[in-house]
Amino acid sequence: MKNAVHAVIISSALLMAGATSALAGASEADFKAAYAAAEAANKEAGSLRNQWTTTASTLAAAKKAADSGNFDQAVAESREAEALVKASIYQATSEKETWKAMEIH
Repeated sequence: MKNAVHAVIISSALLMAGATSALAGASEADFKAAYAAAEAANKEAGSLRNQWTTTASTLAAAKKAADSGNFDQAVAESREAEALVKASIYQATSEKETWKAMEIH
């Protein structure tokens, strides 16, 4: 069951990332909003002590794309980072209780 949950999380994150790649004509303001949302969610994951390393690299890629003026890519990377963070939050909250089912009684 645990592997199935992880597969759903990863699939959802990839689908969200693919959906954002179709975005065209993003502005700096679009990037800033998307990046801020991803950072806010990442702080929540940090408070749950479940930040994924892939999120940090995706946020860095978003910042790099924005610095080079490629706001379409920057927004897509920011939204992908947010999807990864949401998946890590889901993992943290769901595993908070599900570990009990795996404990030997």
